[in-house]
Amino acid sequence: MGVDFDPPRSRDEEEVLTFRDPDGMVIDLVASEGDHRSGWDGVADIPAENAVRGLHAITLSERQLDPSATMLTELLGMQLSGEEGDRSRFGMAGGSSGALVDIFSGVRDRGWQAGGTVHHVAFRAPDLATQSLWQQELRARGVSVTDIIDRQYFKSIYFREPGGVLFEIATDAPGFAVDEPLLELGRSLKLPPWLEPNREQIAAALPPLKLDLDIP
Repeated sequence: MGVDFDPPRSRDEEEVLTFRDPDGMVIDLVASEGDHRSGWDGVADIPAENAVRGLHAITLSERQLDPSATMLTELLGMQLSGEEGDRSRFGMAGGSSGALVDIFSGVRDRGWQAGGTVHHVAFRAPDLATQSLWQQELRARGVSVTDIIDRQYFKSIYFREPGGVLFEIATDAPGFAVDEPLLELGRSLKLPPWLEPNREQIAAALPPLKLDLDIP
């Protein structure tokens, strides 16, 4: 399909295939043993056992390791689980797929927020009570954190880690099926009530999407 990719290589005892999306964002496909999440089975001729199962880890590109690592371990409760060169891995809840944060340190270039970039990293909280406890703990530790913001599908708080990456803690509930059937998700533009008056303007600013269900 003409995708720019690097040859597979071994990293942290995992096989990694790196490629870039049309905006140049670096994405890794990681072969992770023991990931029992259900896979995406709607793509071409990829067998179910080889299907993508979800997010494996996120990578923070930082100038310095220690300040960000301190927040991850001493405040957010993660554990350092591995180091390889300039990359350090931190895990939560056992450190399996979907619960990993990598820090790639020594990066001198400053990141820019623009189309095609990752805006923030979101962590899950099971409910509003848990989220409120995190908000109180962050503020007690001197971290500037937002008020709880209603996003209709979940509630959110935001704060920045020492390297400047924006973190979010979002509730699971009520979920994306609150205003449409589960099997209809992604088929139309959904907006919260307070943005409905601007629907026409918002829709006009969005890039066109073409969904090809007959990929050879």
